[in-house]
Amino acid sequence: MNEVTIYTDGACSGNPGPGGWAAILLPDDDSDATDPLTGGEPHTTNNRMELTAALEALRALDDRSRVALHTDSEYLSKAFNEGWLDSWQDNNWQTSSNDDVKNQDLWKALLEEADRHEVDWVWVKGHADDELNIMADELAVAAMEQYK
Repeated sequence: MNEVTIYTDGACSGNPGPGGWAAILLPDDDSDATDPLTGGEPHTTNNRMELTAALEALRALDDRSRVALHTDSEYLSKAFNEGWLDSWQDNNWQTSSNDDVKNQDLWKALLEEADRHEVDWVWVKGHADDELNIMADELAVAAMEQYK
């Protein structure tokens, strides 16, 4: 099974506002890293961009892979690592306060893509000293700027 390290980030100017996302994919088999993936939307939220970055990164993998996906989004990492997604699904996509879970379209697509792989969701402190997280942030901000 292929092993891949991924760094993702999302950015938004205003929330909602123009947003961008980025993903850096690093195969662990000594092959060259792929070009970073980037994109954005003219009217979105930071959380939607964080989810989109992870979704598009996983979609870019052709084969089933063992993935270490690094994100500075607690929203994303806690949903997978602390059972939020399981609870939301068990409650018919309702939060504990009986509100509809936001971004269901992206969560459902992300679950489908994540099921194709073995994903370890790794939270990293944003804007700290993680060089690849900083690079993903810079790419996401640059993608966002195209929609301002």
